[in-house]
Amino acid sequence: MCNRYNPTIREKLVGLGLTMQDEAEWARAIGPRQLGPYVLPGGRVVAGQWGLIPPYATERHPRARDGRPLMTNNARIEGIEGKPTFRDAWRLGQRCLVPADAFVEPYWGTGRNTWWSFSRADGRPWMLAGLWSEWTDPATGEVVPSYTMLTVNADGHPLMRLMHKPDPNLPDDAQDKRSVVPLADDSIDAWMHGDVDQARATLVLPPPQAYRHGPEDPTKRVELPPIA
Repeated sequence: MCNRYNPTIREKLVGLGLTMQDEAEWARAIGPRQLGPYVLPGGRVVAGQWGLIPPYATERHPRARDGRPLMTNNARIEGIEGKPTFRDAWRLGQRCLVPADAFVEPYWGTGRNTWWSFSRADGRPWMLAGLWSEWTDPATGEVVPSYTMLTVNADGHPLMRLMHKPDPNLPDDAQDKRSVVPLADDSIDAWMHGDVDQARATLVLPPPQAYRHGPEDPTKRVELPPIA
């Protein structure tokens, strides 16, 4: 699960040969419901709300039944075809790339949270697996683009399984730690243009050596367990 990340800046995206669809600007660090970029087929970059707006929503910031904000910035791949918020975008193949210089996750190995940043070891932007949609505001007629990041179970990953607060009542292989999916370069075409089975097959976390990682605050150094 990811609730904060650093989207790649416009100039860097242009340098990658991508095409800006509008003049919108986004912050260097964003959280849910803020504006960020995503990449559509053909290399078109759209700025939209990070948090997919459900097709049934009556407002762009919908709430759950208990009144809390409905968090749709992450979408679990398991059972996605049956989830009302995401199933239409998944069925219609509305897959996208979310360009990110880094994403942030909580590390609890010391007994309390330390925020860790994960960037690509070679210095290039991540291309995270995402879904996009467009929602029409019934009050104004405005078309509002939005997107979400896919997440997978990371219990078996040597690095990402160390993130998030563990449940002491569950074994290590049943924690259901979650991670966004940095797509391998040679998987991007299948993610964007393949059928459902081909797209699912791309949702594999990179090996630990693909990540540059560590505490956001360099004074909070942490000794990690050995990573295979």
